[in-house]
Amino acid sequence: MSRQEVFTIPTRGPGLYEFTDKVRTFCQGQGDALLTLFVRHTSCSLAIQENADPEVRTDLTEFFHRLVPPSDHPAMSYLTHTYEGPDDMPAHIKAALLPVSLSIPVMAGRPALGTWQGVYLFEHRRAPHDRMVVAHLIR
Repeated sequence: MSRQEVFTIPTRGPGLYEFTDKVRTFCQGQGDALLTLFVRHTSCSLAIQENADPEVRTDLTEFFHRLVPPSDHPAMSYLTHTYEGPDDMPAHIKAALLPVSLSIPVMAGRPALGTWQGVYLFEHRRAPHDRMVVAHLIR
């Protein structure tokens, strides 16, 4: 038996947006299963990351900004895809480096996440977006 749903995750610029509660609600009462999450966009990604200290999210966002700066930064002068703004191609690069799908075991109707783990959409663009994440549960 399988079940699917699409989560809408609103974003307000670069950063990690937790949606663990949506995942837990979706899995509730489903017994033992495997959950797959897939983001339907090419300029954001998914992550399982610490959800206790918000500084972790801040540091990750800053690290990836330094790793792949905007296309108007001198280090990125080689980029040719620049007409959608200085954050667009760097967002595609970050999404190529990070996962766009996750598999999470579900045990007794609960995602088998660790104590401090949360599920996040990692937004790489500056503008607000409504991002779609497809959840697929197989029992």
